[in-house]
Amino acid sequence: MPDAVGSGRPVRYQRRDFWSEENLRYRKPHLRMEKAAKIISRLAAGQDHELLDVGCGPATLKGLLPANVHYHGLDIAIQESAPYLLEADLLKEPIRFGNRTFDIAVAQGFFEYVGEFQEQKFAEIAAVLAAGGRFVTSYVNFGHRDRDIYAPYNNVQPLPDFRQSLARYFRIDRMFPTSYNWHHREPLRQPFRAVNMRLNATIPVLAPRLAVQYLFICSPRPPVA
Repeated sequence: MPDAVGSGRPVRYQRRDFWSEENLRYRKPHLRMEKAAKIISRLAAGQDHELLDVGCGPATLKGLLPANVHYHGLDIAIQESAPYLLEADLLKEPIRFGNRTFDIAVAQGFFEYVGEFQEQKFAEIAAVLAAGGRFVTSYVNFGHRDRDIYAPYNNVQPLPDFRQSLARYFRIDRMFPTSYNWHHREPLRQPFRAVNMRLNATIPVLAPRLAVQYLFICSPRPPVA
């Protein structure tokens, strides 16, 4: 098991030299990203929306979104410069894109790598959302029957703990698995992928053991007076 918060061992954070190679693996859209893109399109409902992609990697999500969703991405290793992309070490610097606010923020496969910074990053994302904004994020189901922990993860925790932490900053409007699979990875066969793309529901008996990851659709909590 990798070093993790609460393990009593030092937490290791991956830096730019790692991510400049690693995020190239995500140039091709995968099931979780395709599902997130559909959710974002529904949230935008054909209206102009500003979107911030936190930990955007090679900005593959941009190509899946409709023209009314105006994309901005942050990452520690930007592959190709563009006006809508900003390179920043998000564990050393706050999550923000100049002085912009956003109608939608998304963070996929991000919180598994943030260690003790988890709640700080929730607070920063909440701060850049415009009034009525929404936050879409993912998290691995570490309770899967065939649990497979990727070595660079440093924020391994039970899903209820992640949800409780998220709920301190956001109202969780919906949560459901990205996909169900016997193995702890997204299904590869097209019939199973097609079924999982349409299935946005938590099946109580199956989800705790067969959900690969979860997607959360959230709204920021109002500030405490």
